[in-house]
Amino acid sequence: MHADNYPSQIFENAVKELSSLPGVGRKTALRFVLHLLKQDKADVFRFAESVRQLREEIVYCKECFNISDFEVCNICASEKRDHTTVCVVENVKDVMAIENTQQYFGIYHVLGGIISPMDGIGPDDLTIKPLIEKVEKGEVKELIFALPTTMEGDTTNFYLYRKFNGLDVKITTIARGVSIGDELEYTDEVTLGRSLINRLPFEQTL
Repeated sequence: MHADNYPSQIFENAVKELSSLPGVGRKTALRFVLHLLKQDKADVFRFAESVRQLREEIVYCKECFNISDFEVCNICASEKRDHTTVCVVENVKDVMAIENTQQYFGIYHVLGGIISPMDGIGPDDLTIKPLIEKVEKGEVKELIFALPTTMEGDTTNFYLYRKFNGLDVKITTIARGVSIGDELEYTDEVTLGRSLINRLPFEQTL
């Protein structure tokens, strides 16, 4: 079915919006819309409401910048977590990947990206300043760099290392059980868990 053969403008609008999602082409979006039309109205309304809540009600934790239903996320609010150990990650997906290993019991700091001049992303575009402020307060004893093992990830690691090198905080990085060029979300849980446990001083990677 071509774009100019849609039976309804509303139908076409729905296909257009769904096809704007990453990895979803027009044909896949068309299947999604046809599927939704076959569902009970209550099911479709529940689906739509979950998307509305996703955009309007989810917030970023004021402590670590992970996504949360509350001002402070469940991890930062937990008394069972080690608040002196902070794992620095690129994004929310990395938090989820590390949590799935069940091998880490500290807290996180989500940078919201990594330094990438080619993409126009510099240090000021990331949540580095709040992390510096937290470390300067003396609340943190160890920073674990768990960024992608890519050129951009290594650049960000080195930038952070220079920022924190003079402060009273231990700086470590995950072991290279994670292959060069890999992103954490695609690393199996066992490998990622061992890389966290066997982390090493960042100076040894220079």
